[in-house]
Amino acid sequence: MWGGDEPIQITALPFSLAENKHEEKVQNPDREKDEPKADMGSKTWADLAGEMKIFLWNPEERTCLGRTAKSWGLILLFYFIFYTCLAGMFAFCLYVMLLTLSPYTPRFRDRVSPPGVMIRPYLNGFTIAFNVSQPNTWQPYVDSMHHFLAAYDDKVQEEKNIECVPGQYFIQGGNDSEEKKACQFKRSLLQNCSGIEDPTFGYSKGQPCILLKMNRIIGYRPGAGVPVSVDCKVQKGNESHLRSVDFYPGNGTFDLMYYPYYGKFTHVNYTSPLVAMHFTDVQKNYLVPIQCSLNGKGIINDLNSDRFLGRIIFTLSIGK
Repeated sequence: MWGGDEPIQITALPFSLAENKHEEKVQNPDREKDEPKADMGSKTWADLAGEMKIFLWNPEERTCLGRTAKSWGLILLFYFIFYTCLAGMFAFCLYVMLLTLSPYTPRFRDRVSPPGVMIRPYLNGFTIAFNVSQPNTWQPYVDSMHHFLAAYDDKVQEEKNIECVPGQYFIQGGNDSEEKKACQFKRSLLQNCSGIEDPTFGYSKGQPCILLKMNRIIGYRPGAGVPVSVDCKVQKGNESHLRSVDFYPGNGTFDLMYYPYYGKFTHVNYTSPLVAMHFTDVQKNYLVPIQCSLNGKGIINDLNSDRFLGRIIFTLSIGK
């Protein structure tokens, strides 16, 4: 249908221009991708160095690392006050905790009351092995015994410690900080195992001496008023391999007068009492496992999980 006198004209689209652009894209598809890369890589190392320099110190805005002097002052003041308060709280809590503790007596004890025991000589294990005819095999044990008993010399004990009444606990009163006196335990009490008459402690004869001592426990009173004694036997094997053991002092007991122990800060000169075990008749050329145990009220010596609680197990191997 026609309206009016003039005909309607239809103009053709510029297909040629669109086709040219499409051909350019087909011919060079990576052109658009290369343009952003060119923009990103336009900065040189000198430009980056300049930006870093401005970041470190901007003379126009007078900022360092992006902050003014006032901003740095405020933030440093904040952290100073913050960490000062933390340190003060920690110091206060530590001070309050220390007020509840005593340097002389532990407030909490994770050890069991029955004492453990240890032997001397002790050289790299619980096997004492030597040949009587070879002094170089038993001399290290002898030297260890002499070194250990140096603190028990009679003169040393007479100078540092006092004579006490046997058979009763030596209980001392006064403040916890007062130095406590210690009872004498003279080396001569060990008789044949003192190393005085026989400097080799019987090792040169195949009759070794071994010393037994209880571990120190502050305030502990072993035996509940009755001295704790020691006995030894073959742990496993032929019982006839251990035919004779002599005990010193007396019948192998820890006298009550050496207890209680008040700690290393106040009981400065305290020397632990000893029991010497003289193995005068042990089967030669055999490994003889021996168990020496403490006996007394409140003593535990049969706990399988702890071989040192109230007892000790070691091996004697004496060659000819």
